Amino acid sequence: MIEPGFDEWGRPIASIHDAQLPAAPARAAAKPKRAPWYLLAHLQFALLALVIALFAITFIVQAFRIPSGSMENTLLVGDFLLVDKTRFGPGGPWQPILPYRAVHRGDIIVFRYPVDPAQHFVKRVIGLPGDRIRLWHSRVYVNGKALHEPYVVFKEHFPDEFRDNFPAGNRLNENVRAEWAARLRSLVQDGELNVPRGQYFVLGDNRDQSLDSRYWGFVPRENIIGRPMVIYFSIVQADDDDDDPVASKAADDKLLTLRARISHVLGDLRWRRILRLVP
Repeated sequence: MIEPGFDEWGRPIASIHDAQLPAAPARAAAKPKRAPWYLLAHLQFALLALVIALFAITFIVQAFRIPSGSMENTLLVGDFLLVDKTRFGPGGPWQPILPYRAVHRGDIIVFRYPVDPAQHFVKRVIGLPGDRIRLWHSRVYVNGKALHEPYVVFKEHFPDEFRDNFPAGNRLNENVRAEWAARLRSLVQDGELNVPRGQYFVLGDNRDQSLDSRYWGFVPRENIIGRPMVIYFSIVQADDDDDDPVASKAADDKLLTLRARISHVLGDLRWRRILRLVP
């Protein structure tokens, strides 16, 4: 009889725990995992969209919001504009391809404020290089002829000598910049302002409530960014948030407050101005 752990000749039998199992084949070195192809495709699409957006903002179109009423009633506070940056391009080799043209009298332009280029203003071009400008009783005369301006509105009921009879009026106005007041003397001849080469004289359509070229000077050609082409969104801007009727709703009724706010916003949208072309 064979004792456990020994064969019939007395030689020990290796137990299962001591026996060596056949060696497993060596595994190939793990390959680094690659990102799924669809993630790479999405990343490429996002980068392409970003490049196109940056190119468009830099060279083609840019969005702006109207914060003041100086261009009423052509542009209202709360209008959001898309500005065509190719309209007044420099020309050159791209002239046959892109719709570049010169700045014309009557054009509405967006430009970098000459006093602080970080700010952007929107006004209407009244005087071109070489023009002679004067206002008399709020009427604009260019090169001796009265300018037809159906877009102008007058909202003040009191006269202002400087504003209404520029540049012949009293120049002691609190809104006139000192450096412009000093330069103005050398540019006025026979009661008319001479527009220098490469400069433009601009006014707001809300003629009584616009701080424009009368108060700070000309717009250099290189400061002009483009021309507003469409109002893509427009909403009434409240002057004082405390007067917002939504704010008086009960704070504990969040659902009612949310519904009231949505209704209030929808009611403030100027639906007829959305997607309107700027004349």
